[in-house]
Amino acid sequence: MDKFREIMRLHELGHSQCSIAQSCAVARSTVQDYIRRATAKGLSYEQIQQLSDSEAKAQLGKGKRAVKEKLETIDFTTLEIELQRKGVTLALLWQEGIDKQQWDCSYGTFCRRYNKWKVRHQLTMRQVYKAGEKLFVDYCGPTVEVMHPETQTVTQAQIFVACFGASNYTYAEATPSQELPHWIGAHQRALPFFGGVPECIVPDNLKSGVTDPCRYEPGINRSYEEFARHFNVVILPARPNKPKDKAKVEKAVQEVERQILAPLRHERFTNFTDLNAAILVPLQHLNDRVMSGYGVSRQVLFEQVDKPALKALPSHPFTFARWRTAKVNLDYHLEVEKHYYSVPYWYVQREVQVKIAEHLIEVFHDHQRIAVHERSRVQYRHSTVAEHMPPEHWEYKRQSKERFLAWADQIGSHTRAQVEAIFNTKAHEEQAFRSIRGIQRLATTHGTQRLEAACRRANAFGMVGLRRLRSILATRLDTATVEAEPVATSAIEHPNLRGAQYYH
Repeated sequence: MDKFREIMRLHELGHSQCSIAQSCAVARSTVQDYIRRATAKGLSYEQIQQLSDSEAKAQLGKGKRAVKEKLETIDFTTLEIELQRKGVTLALLWQEGIDKQQWDCSYGTFCRRYNKWKVRHQLTMRQVYKAGEKLFVDYCGPTVEVMHPETQTVTQAQIFVACFGASNYTYAEATPSQELPHWIGAHQRALPFFGGVPECIVPDNLKSGVTDPCRYEPGINRSYEEFARHFNVVILPARPNKPKDKAKVEKAVQEVERQILAPLRHERFTNFTDLNAAILVPLQHLNDRVMSGYGVSRQVLFEQVDKPALKALPSHPFTFARWRTAKVNLDYHLEVEKHYYSVPYWYVQREVQVKIAEHLIEVFHDHQRIAVHERSRVQYRHSTVAEHMPPEHWEYKRQSKERFLAWADQIGSHTRAQVEAIFNTKAHEEQAFRSIRGIQRLATTHGTQRLEAACRRANAFGMVGLRRLRSILATRLDTATVEAEPVATSAIEHPNLRGAQYYH
């Protein structure tokens, strides 16, 4: 319009249309058109100066013509709820409305009206949450004191909150801490409360759940990963220092703090059972209250939108276990809570992953389980599996008097007699073990027949021990004939024999 006013000023000063077009940097046809329109309306430069831009455009016929649009009543609140279901689009809703003769507008008009409604309506949000897609979890800032009635020790109860993105349906409970067992335990109780499993769980960067709060590739605690694998759910941690990534649960935390924790501030609790029972009643009221922006309650919206889209709960419960990395000691054992568990001896000095469950200890290497033990609470003791021991250790562990005697029986009666004699000469059985193992080596070196013959000669002359047997075999005395022992006869009594008493 500034150029239009300049065109009229120069025209009244007597300049040609060509010079005016050159001065105002417009086409000559444009100058001719504006002059013709102003002349037809009888507008002078002074009159145009008194008009606003919109009035001048209206006088010259240059403004957009107002087209009266037939506005049909469309319930966009209901359509917004339907739009959160999987596979539902604006085009589908528009076509369904056309088929039911609820409106007669074009698809473009329908989309424009929807966007205008969304811009000015309270349901505006940057992210659109699909039904049953995301469950947001977090802890409240305020805590609740729980005092033990006997010890008078005070525990600051942490308030866990979970909230669905599409329906805002909320769950809350008190736990003794934010540590890993309580963190996963709260998840395990929240999912049955909802009656199903979402596609994703969006936590904050709590250390119990996220080991590496990276913006792009966050590290998930291995126990938390096992929980997600058991329930077939994806863990999507919020970005560090980005509360808008979990705005739904931030609002849910605020509601829990105002509607549940604040009214309980004057009450005193002695156990978590009573505290969670006190939380449950106002929590139900919170979910049953009608939300002003939606016109329905969280409970109703959850039943309509989220619940039908949830996956079924697993048939068997999740068993919580902690993971840790350990290095196998030289005695092929590793320590868990001051008890020692064996692994195959060839993993000595290697790093392994230990899964610590309530009743089992499992050891993994290279993602393969290499050992499993029943968990023991006895400290400074060993749980050893025979197959984990080296062969020489296993043989040493199996040593016993009965095994050595059974071996001697297989060689012969003289060998058994020699082995029994060795056990009789030692104060402790283990003192005889080395000697007998030496005798077993003689059987390997010289053969069982020669060993049996050597034991026969040693027994005949009352010789006991490894050195005697080794000497007999070295000098080949085992091949010599052993003289028969003289038969002992009793003394003859006769009156002509004086006997030993005579010489006293």
